[in-house]
Amino acid sequence: MHKIHLAVIGGLLGVFAATGVHAQVWKCTTDGKTHYSDQPCAAKGEQMKSQSLQSNVIDTSADRAAAERSRAAAAEQQAGAAPTPAPAAPSNTCPSDRDITAMETKANSISLSADAKRFVQDEIRRARQCQKGQGNYNASDWNVSKQAVDAQSSLTGGADARRRAEAMHSAANAGEGDRIARQRETEEREAQRRARQGQTLRDR
Repeated sequence: MHKIHLAVIGGLLGVFAATGVHAQVWKCTTDGKTHYSDQPCAAKGEQMKSQSLQSNVIDTSADRAAAERSRAAAAEQQAGAAPTPAPAAPSNTCPSDRDITAMETKANSISLSADAKRFVQDEIRRARQCQKGQGNYNASDWNVSKQAVDAQSSLTGGADARRRAEAMHSAANAGEGDRIARQRETEEREAQRRARQGQTLRDR
């Protein structure tokens, strides 16, 4: 009989457990002493109950289930949370239809010069653009515009008022700023052309 110590039995059980086989162990008694063997006892002894020893694997199913529940709870909380409010759109104050009608009456005045009339017509167009959502104006901006429109009836100061209003529009509406810049370039070229033409006439 192959005798083995209890510690060795434990090792065998570990091997059996790793391989998932049925372990067979005998409890033997020799000279009044008890020992264990992996083979049948030669004298007095008994076979211990055979059991299937499973691999030494930690069952993590409970941990996985808890993690799944935690993730599901977080998803539900996130779904039920109030959505983040979108940033408020910048306010855009524009002239009313009544204000635009007053500017249209001004543009039809026969007392206005060609430059003054063109400016008032531009202000009407800019006011309508504002109503369509273009630009970023406030009440003070349109106060500058109104003063400039009123100044066009004056013999002096109309040109300076136009410049102030155009600077305001350039700051409030990038697209209109580009348009104003191109218009000024055209006016400067036309002024230079007239100046050259006048100089040619004087030289004759």
